[in-house]
Amino acid sequence: MNRRATILAVLLVVALVVCGGVALAAAQDARQIVAEAQKRTHSASERYEGSLQVVNAKGKIADKSWIFTRIGSSGNSKSVLRFTEPAEVKGVALLVVNHPDRASDQWMWTPAIARDRRIALQDRSQRFFGTDFSFEDLEERDVDQYDYRMLGEDSMDGAACWKIEARPKESKSSQYTLSRVWIRKDNYAFALIENESKGQLARRLKYLDLKNVQGIWTALRLEMTDLRKNSRTILRLGRLEYNAPVDEGDFTLQALRRDQ
Repeated sequence: MNRRATILAVLLVVALVVCGGVALAAAQDARQIVAEAQKRTHSASERYEGSLQVVNAKGKIADKSWIFTRIGSSGNSKSVLRFTEPAEVKGVALLVVNHPDRASDQWMWTPAIARDRRIALQDRSQRFFGTDFSFEDLEERDVDQYDYRMLGEDSMDGAACWKIEARPKESKSSQYTLSRVWIRKDNYAFALIENESKGQLARRLKYLDLKNVQGIWTALRLEMTDLRKNSRTILRLGRLEYNAPVDEGDFTLQALRRDQ
């Protein structure tokens, strides 16, 4: 090999190393951004009263309401969601126990038949009681359950955002093959999540009416759209409170059956 060829070979190796280093740094930066966004939402507990409007493909609106309570955070949380209206779903409740290294455990209580059932992994893609949220959408998205790639920068509702691709790791057992996440640069709040399933855009979640609540930037209105059914659910958060005293005993199957 002559001198020129040797120099070209060395430059090619250096270029490959640099490009590989840039790609690794970008992946690390993307993960760090998501981790910071998760960190800024940390609280010991959360409670809100949610009002929902479910709008089907023909524009018909169904109103529902639930009470949501959570204890813990960052992958080790437990939450209970219980419908309060209308009468036909009142008392229906979902207990979610999140884990940092695998999919959550979920149980649903249906008072009309006085029965609880465990939600199997293969059923997590189903809609939760007529809303556009699937069972999986109601669990916590822990940062360590995904691999990340920086897609660039974008603007969402006038706010500069990072656009990041998140792919679930094998342990996640997700219905979604990938998600695209928009995170605001000014306060690290989520602005939008698009979820794909087998190459098809399945659901889009918008975070709207952002407000600083007890030091946590929170979307007081969330809009979940099911692109395959052309329907959407608008969730509005009321009487929201972070870090209030919560009894851990409320997050059990026994409490799920008892509190109606």
